[in-house]
Amino acid sequence: MIISKTSAFSIIIAVILLVAVIFLTIKCNNLNNDLKAAKTAVESQKINTKTLDFTKLFIDKVLKAESEIDFDTRLVLENGVRNLNDSDILAQWQKFTGSKDEVEAQKEVKALLEMLVNKIEVK
Repeated sequence: MIISKTSAFSIIIAVILLVAVIFLTIKCNNLNNDLKAAKTAVESQKINTKTLDFTKLFIDKVLKAESEIDFDTRLVLENGVRNLNDSDILAQWQKFTGSKDEVEAQKEVKALLEMLVNKIEVK
């Protein structure tokens, strides 16, 4: 069987196009995986930022407080802890705010700070 030059050229072009499609499909899949990893990293960074912001606020408004904490500050802190969208931290926050005496409050604040620090992911 004799293949004409145009047929041979067409076959070569078809093979080249097939290889290009396979290459680009593999490249696209790799880029999709990279994009998923980047989105996960961004989400983790957002959580870290929220957690750090609340931790700084807590230290400034509670631990460094010279007097009793006023209602507005409590409201800001409550909103800040709820903004974290973390049920564990919220539960620990409620233990802290529900403390009956200073000894219990100190125990719960230590647990809260430890939990906040442990929630921060370092990559």
